[in-house]
Amino acid sequence: MSKTNQEAQLPRPVQDEDQDVLQRLNEKAQLPKGSHHSNPRHFAIAGMPIWLYVIMAAVVLIAAVTGNLPGGMLPGFAVSMLLGGLLIWFGNLFPVVRDFGLPTILCTFIPALVIFYGFMPEAIITVVTDFVTTHGFLDFFVAAVIAGSILGAPRALLIKAGPRFAIPLLACILLAFTLTGVVGAATGYGFWTSVLTVAAPVMAGGLGLGAVPMSEMYAARTGQDSSAFMGDLMSAVVVANIFCILFAGILNGLGKRKQLFVGFSGNGELMRFKGKSKELVTPPKRTVASFLTLGKGLALTAVLFVLGELLGAYFEILHPYAWMIIAASALKIFGLLPKDLEEATTDWGEMITAVMVPALLVGVSISFIDINEVLASLGDPMFMVLVVFTVMVAGAVAGLVGWLLKFNFVEAAITPGLVMADTGGSGDVSVLSAAERMHLMPFAALSTRIGGAFVLFLTTLLVPFLPVG
Repeated sequence: MSKTNQEAQLPRPVQDEDQDVLQRLNEKAQLPKGSHHSNPRHFAIAGMPIWLYVIMAAVVLIAAVTGNLPGGMLPGFAVSMLLGGLLIWFGNLFPVVRDFGLPTILCTFIPALVIFYGFMPEAIITVVTDFVTTHGFLDFFVAAVIAGSILGAPRALLIKAGPRFAIPLLACILLAFTLTGVVGAATGYGFWTSVLTVAAPVMAGGLGLGAVPMSEMYAARTGQDSSAFMGDLMSAVVVANIFCILFAGILNGLGKRKQLFVGFSGNGELMRFKGKSKELVTPPKRTVASFLTLGKGLALTAVLFVLGELLGAYFEILHPYAWMIIAASALKIFGLLPKDLEEATTDWGEMITAVMVPALLVGVSISFIDINEVLASLGDPMFMVLVVFTVMVAGAVAGLVGWLLKFNFVEAAITPGLVMADTGGSGDVSVLSAAERMHLMPFAALSTRIGGAFVLFLTTLLVPFLPVG
């Protein structure tokens, strides 16, 4: 969308002092933020020229077929990053369906389908499964997302706009949990089963804080393997993402056609009262970081993870992830860290999110997803109803509560509502693109960061209620 069209959508003249802010946000929001985002250039796979990618993939495949693929982390990175990059590249070849999450869907289910039909070499399955589980890639990814998300949340924004924005955010999460559970109980699906296997992963704001860590927590609770839960959780997240995009497009269309009531659509403007844009936006993310900066971010993330495990060992009432969230939140709220260390941890989390999402999806698909279980989930009409209901509740509640707090209904329904129920970073891009409101990306990021951490923390409190057996 051109700058002229964006300005035409604003309901009030933009102050000169805000022009640079809005322009910077719009330009920034439309840049691909990672290897898993839609990219119109199709001449590179996983960021590499196609000819080079083919050679690298051939080396790994030959090693696997001949039984010479070594174990360890490096082969795990090689397989998951190359396969994830290929699936993301292929999904982005299709202009329309890619906006409905096709690249993410391919990464999530194609590797599991290849295993299901017996076409994947056993050596690759073994290497990736060990990489994700035994060698700790799962914890490596989740810890980076948690630390980077919390320490990267702008403190000034939380103080100024946060309390007002937090109300619709928390309302859509809590009511989505409650109402989905009530519907599940009324239909025989079960209150806590509906809450923990549908509402929780859908509302986690992405896979990194949703299906992935939740499967680990549920496995610890029930004594089963993580794979027993991963299929259902991933299916819920992916299906919800598709409906989030569809509903965002519908809301956008309704807003263009008619102003159904005062404050229904702000044509891109989030709030109904005037104010300086500089007070209502997050600063743009940095696109580069030094080696030393990333090293410091990795070090602090690792220590926070160890602290979470330590506290979890002595205070088992909460999962170690929850203790990590509490520790990171305390550091941020009380300003106990130097600013450069907060930024370093944020940069580390952003780097992992930008580069490793395809690898994580492929690793999870190979290690945990059983296609038989996925087919059973998707073939369950009640499961599908609960997923769609959760998305609708999230959007409707956020829109209504936001409207009562002087937000415009459509904008509040999209963020924090729908962006909380999509797949996170790539899902946010797809949802805001469908709604033609890419300039709301800073608030989508805030919703995903803070809301996702809250959902994961809330889930840790509710895990003891998960039915066993």
